Amino acid sequence: MIAPAFIWMIVIPLLGAPLVYLVGHSGRRFWGDRVSRYAALLVFGATWVAFVRAAQAASMEPTADFTWGGMSLALDGISLLLAFVALLLGTFVASFSGEYITGEAGQEKFYAMLVAIVGVMIGLGCATDLFNIWIWFEAMAVTSYLLVAYYHTRALSLEAGFKYLMQSAAGSVLVLFAIGIVLSQTGTLTLAEIRSQFTAGAPMLLAGVLFLVGYGVKSALVPLHTWLPDAHSQAPSGISAMLSGVVIEAGLVALLRSIAPIAAQMTFWGPLLITCGLLNMIGGNLMAYAQTQVKRMLAYSSITHVGYMLVGLGVTFLLRESSGAQGGLFHLLNHGLMKGLAFLAAGALLYTLHSASGDHKPLMIADLAGGARRYPLAALCLSLALLSLAGLPPFAGFMSKWLIFKAGFASGDPLLWIVVALVALNSVFSLAYYAPVVNLLYRRKPSKVVLEGRPLPWSMVTPLVILSLAIIALGIWPDMIGWMTHSAGEALVAGFHF
Repeated sequence: MIAPAFIWMIVIPLLGAPLVYLVGHSGRRFWGDRVSRYAALLVFGATWVAFVRAAQAASMEPTADFTWGGMSLALDGISLLLAFVALLLGTFVASFSGEYITGEAGQEKFYAMLVAIVGVMIGLGCATDLFNIWIWFEAMAVTSYLLVAYYHTRALSLEAGFKYLMQSAAGSVLVLFAIGIVLSQTGTLTLAEIRSQFTAGAPMLLAGVLFLVGYGVKSALVPLHTWLPDAHSQAPSGISAMLSGVVIEAGLVALLRSIAPIAAQMTFWGPLLITCGLLNMIGGNLMAYAQTQVKRMLAYSSITHVGYMLVGLGVTFLLRESSGAQGGLFHLLNHGLMKGLAFLAAGALLYTLHSASGDHKPLMIADLAGGARRYPLAALCLSLALLSLAGLPPFAGFMSKWLIFKAGFASGDPLLWIVVALVALNSVFSLAYYAPVVNLLYRRKPSKVVLEGRPLPWSMVTPLVILSLAIIALGIWPDMIGWMTHSAGEALVAGFHF
């Protein structure tokens, strides 16, 4: 059997990860520590070739599938979108992290796990039955845990990793119970077959709630979010970008896939997801406002942005049409770019102001005072990311939020108009913690930390510039990626059999 093109997007990273480790471990004595990064970038380059071929095939045939043994995989708009975000951020994080983790032990493990987690997330997006979604989800949890606890000699890092692992494991157990319930009620775990065997009742309702809670832990649904700020603040900044920019979104995709077959006959899912979205926005904004550490503030803002996605998706569940999902999934893409840029820019400043001098203190908001005078490019990129996250035009964040607003207003439902108004108010409120950071960068005298900072390496600058240009381009020309978000929205609707 000849494997379709999209299978190589999964196979290349999964086979490449152990090779990256071996090359890094054995080649370090000859070529230095950076050989692991070069090997990872080579694997990502090969995976990009597979992605381009898969995207070309998808343009001619919207859905492709592949079965091997007991595993069935398929490529649709959602899996293609998730693959794009995961591969893009993985490539930029590999490029960025060369200087960031220089001198740290176990760099070959870092890059091997980074390559592996990209392949695992692409596999999760392509899985077509509940058990295999869970298997890929567990693999993502293990690889991401190893990356969160990369600084294993530091107590706070181990604590964050342990908290992340325990909460993720608890969520996984709940998902496994839900899978058992679905199997007992329908006799199948295949997504396409569950709905035809579906019988409404308390067991399936319980299964849906367990899916929501179990996958909600990884998706940072309030109040299941408590692992997130510690994990983001203690992990290397590149991994913080992955966690916020794509790992929590992969958890959301797993949730959507799992509840899709049963949601069409349970009309409360739309209002429930919208309510969860509003709770995330309000809770995330309030918690972010109180932060004094840059990475913790960005972590809490991720909770808010999951809320925007949930509202857009909830509108689709409620109205049974794809416009809300297109806005929510477009925001998934934009959030990956915006939050990736924000964490990498913050990581670059953390490196120059603290880490390069052997100081392992966190980056405080107060440390950024006057940062634009000495690090104008990093300050500009961080400012663009924050303004885009706040939803200001002409940046990408505004455009995806606008599509969510538009879907809600087009419904003609006064209750949805109220929801849209609350979403808009939360977007405005986020300026209360984004704007002071930008103001501090440009309107204050340089702090002592800034004056004593090290030069910013160009290997860190390149990903920042490309991501900055991307969020500007998508804000001005959203149609350049519209084919992907439209396909993803249609795939979600097709999964619910509306």
